[in-house]
Amino acid sequence: MSFDLKALQADVLRISDIYAAEHGIERSGDWALLKVQEELGELTAEHLRMSGRARGQADAGKLGDEAADVLGMLLIYCDRAGIDLEQAMQRKWLHWLDGSRGED
Repeated sequence: MSFDLKALQADVLRISDIYAAEHGIERSGDWALLKVQEELGELTAEHLRMSGRARGQADAGKLGDEAADVLGMLLIYCDRAGIDLEQAMQRKWLHWLDGSRGED
């Protein structure tokens, strides 16, 4: 399965709007960045459980869910910050595949 990043971002933004409206969440200026950090913390906690370095039952499915939350919140953050993530990925990472060298 492949994803179109802009289409995925649009879907995530719609879902975020629905969720915020249903739960009365105020999304102020730094909300998305703070949520990225929160979700990264949850991914880290699950990683620690998976590697036997934290209490609780390890759950590979939950590890994937937390990674999806990080990606979803990153897509929301990029939209709010005016970042074209596809363009940034091309500039920072994908240029290595076409033989050109950009700024590392």
